[in-house]
Amino acid sequence: MLEVRRSGDRGHADHGRLKSRHTFSFADYFDPKQVEFGALRVINEDRVEPGTGFGTHGHRDMEIISYVLDGDLEHKDSMGNGSIVRPGDVQRMSAGRGARHCEYNPSATMPGHFLQIWIKPNLTGITPDYEQKHIAPDGKRGRLQLIASTDGADGSLRIPQDVRLYAGLFDGEEQAALQLAPNRRAYVHVARGSITVNGTSLGTGDGLKVTDAPALTLSDPQEAEVLVFDLPGERHQTLRRTSFRQPRSNCNVKRKT
Repeated sequence: MLEVRRSGDRGHADHGRLKSRHTFSFADYFDPKQVEFGALRVINEDRVEPGTGFGTHGHRDMEIISYVLDGDLEHKDSMGNGSIVRPGDVQRMSAGRGARHCEYNPSATMPGHFLQIWIKPNLTGITPDYEQKHIAPDGKRGRLQLIASTDGADGSLRIPQDVRLYAGLFDGEEQAALQLAPNRRAYVHVARGSITVNGTSLGTGDGLKVTDAPALTLSDPQEAEVLVFDLPGERHQTLRRTSFRQPRSNCNVKRKT
């Protein structure tokens, strides 16, 4: 079964310095039909003005992946990590039993544009962790490149959930296929451009929920950048939970003046 999630139907938040589109229910946006898709909890498309961002805030028991499309994203956290995430980079923060972080656009002139993804882990209360990798465009050109997985296969980010996340760049005659094991589901998000998935045409910001299908076929692209989530078909199980006081973080976000 295929269910299209059109870009214009997503939730929308306009905070001036930050504009966001929410594929699933998030913050003040709530749609009981769009809370999550299996282990996939959040896909937010964020646009951040120069010199602004997200102040220090906490998370726990969530896998947070940032995928930058344009501009830079600066990250600081209570684990002592500090980095710049640029287009082609993929960042993963396992909040585990508690972590705090802040993110902002360090540029004085260029807006930032990125996707923030939340995946529910199958193991809670773990030690917070951080990882960042660069995926060269050639690795994603005309194919689906694995960028996150439960076992870190092919040099991908490692996440504690039975999920395989792929990214691909497609144009012209380029196409790809992905086999889905029984009792799996998939979600396709078109970050930009357009592409056809299993006969369904998708544009920038569109998503596609896929259930009870043996494979995905991506074809007829026009300057497309695509994320594909291969997800467990059944609801994930939490295996452990511990209590933990979130550590303090001294990271600060620059404010636009």
